[in-house]
Amino acid sequence: MKLKTKLFALLMVVMLAVSLVGCGQSAPAASNPPAAGNEAAPTERTVTDMAGRAVTLPAEVKTVGTIGSIGVLNAFVETLSAGERITNEGSPSFVKSPSWEKYQYKFTPQIKDLKPFQGADSELLMENILAAKPDVCLTMSSDLTEQLEKQGIKGIQLSWTKTEDVKECITLLGEVLNQQEVAADYLKYFDNMLAKAANLTKGIKEADKKTVVYGSVSQFSQPHLIAEWWIDQAGGISVTAEASAKANKESLTYTLEDLLKWNPDMMFVSSAAEKKAVLEDARLGEITAVKNGDIYILPRIAHVWGNRTTEQPLTIMWAINKLYPELVPDSELAKDISYFYSHFFKYDFNDEQLKEIMGQ
Repeated sequence: MKLKTKLFALLMVVMLAVSLVGCGQSAPAASNPPAAGNEAAPTERTVTDMAGRAVTLPAEVKTVGTIGSIGVLNAFVETLSAGERITNEGSPSFVKSPSWEKYQYKFTPQIKDLKPFQGADSELLMENILAAKPDVCLTMSSDLTEQLEKQGIKGIQLSWTKTEDVKECITLLGEVLNQQEVAADYLKYFDNMLAKAANLTKGIKEADKKTVVYGSVSQFSQPHLIAEWWIDQAGGISVTAEASAKANKESLTYTLEDLLKWNPDMMFVSSAAEKKAVLEDARLGEITAVKNGDIYILPRIAHVWGNRTTEQPLTIMWAINKLYPELVPDSELAKDISYFYSHFFKYDFNDEQLKEIMGQ
């Protein structure tokens, strides 16, 4: 009996020892969950552009090519405070503009030493594009996007046909460039400026509103439908508004007889050469705008203010300044211009530059 008791006690000791050894062993490494924050950061992401294309991009887009509507596209990137990422010079048609040297090189000084991605006939210079290796190229054309895709180049296609499309463009590019906060800031700014203009002009009686013609007046052309919008936002009456609405096209042509009948109070043109052509055309001499010397040149900074550009809120304030200077005096317009480029483009205009911009 004593022997059985001893054997039983010995067996219990052995079992306890084995149990303790087992408890002391570590669990297999594979069963340990990964420590929080140690997951590998994604190297790619997918963005859907305005053509509905799913485009795979690097996690961080560091270099951007602009192709096609370069003035519009550069302005988008610069508005998102990312001008330093542009990796190509403008095409010859853009570079020859005086504003390119005067302003574009101030916003994106690096491009002066870079190669263009398009030639004199707007053809793609694929060798330059492939050598630059941009993380993404921006276009507003399906044809250009397809040409880039065939060469394995990432392309984001934008579309700006309706006025409010600028918001979608900015939101998309904010995602592409990881500048979402700046994009949201611009959208708020855009809405605030429109509200400001509406408040300034709400007291103008219909009978007191100035009539305006915009565009290539000497060629009897209104080249951009969006002008009908910003003239209205500025409290003016576009003499081409009714004809543009009927035509429902991006551009409008009219006749000398139309212009004489409309007899606009003011003319807004896009260049000094256009203003000179109007003044030299004797047929236009009796138009009110010509007789009173009320012909003004739209500023061209990042892009022509009268065309589609992120600078459009400034176009409206500039137009109010010309139409109704008592509502937006020069000092107020100077503040608006200075704020926009300093806040978004990160460029500070001096007083002389501001006077030149406002005085056109």
